[in-house]
Amino acid sequence: TLRNSDYFDVRGSVDAREADRLLERGDVLFVVSFPPGFHRDLVRGRSPTVLVEADATDPMATAGAISVLNKLGAEVFAADLPGLERPPAAAIDLRVQRRYNPEGITAYNIVPGLMGVILTMTMIMMTALAVTREVERGTMENLLATPVRPLEVMLGKILPYVLIGFVQVAVILIAARLLFDVPFVGPAGWLFLGILVFIAANLSVGITISSVARNQTQAMQMTFFFFLPSMLLSGFMFPFRGMPGWAQHIGELLPLTHFIRLIRGIMLKGNSVIEMWPHLWPLLLFLCTMLFVGVLRFRKTLD
Repeated sequence: TLRNSDYFDVRGSVDAREADRLLERGDVLFVVSFPPGFHRDLVRGRSPTVLVEADATDPMATAGAISVLNKLGAEVFAADLPGLERPPAAAIDLRVQRRYNPEGITAYNIVPGLMGVILTMTMIMMTALAVTREVERGTMENLLATPVRPLEVMLGKILPYVLIGFVQVAVILIAARLLFDVPFVGPAGWLFLGILVFIAANLSVGITISSVARNQTQAMQMTFFFFLPSMLLSGFMFPFRGMPGWAQHIGELLPLTHFIRLIRGIMLKGNSVIEMWPHLWPLLLFLCTMLFVGVLRFRKTLD
């Protein structure tokens, strides 16, 4: 029934340990556990209990899936019963366990994602505009008289903004804890490592934009050309798995998508490096790619 509903992507049957691992990594949204003798009890009108363990780090997506499950239980399963044996009560007793966010508090989902959105906007914009402004004013020409390498110039422009990024992170984390009581159950060291990689990836995008744009207006437009798809297709505003397939493919290429999964996993689930790695290596790959492109473009700019 779940496979034929055209709403769920059923990954298959796994044991309890594998189901927990998939939920922790965010590979699945929820796990449905059917008791032994489910079909027999259903036909006999005993309303068998079905356990749904949901990843409630995204309450909006979880609420939609649970609503569809309730509808399936009330209509589909009941319709399969013989008319004489159909019970007046619900065909199944659906028990929902919202893991990692039992109360379904939206702040637990929005605040960590908002950190990624703020870092994406500020890091790219500040870097792109700062470097482009120097080109407009002619101060970048001074670099032509020095034996400096393009990579060294890029690192010199990036490193100060890394500190600014961590100041923003500190303010957001303090506000998340004091104002919204967002839990922080994961290792802080791995969290800051992920944030560092994400900040560097966004700064490399800003450097690349500055090497292409000829003025600050173009840099601003290119910044929003990257920022808006990141915000819309990363799963921050809409449930990621509820988007069309083409939108999910684009979203997988954006660093904000993987950072949101990483930050929610650490803060709400307490993920370790094993669960972090599937979301960390795409950020590292994006960083290396953008640095390579930025160095090539910046070399041509200096030449």
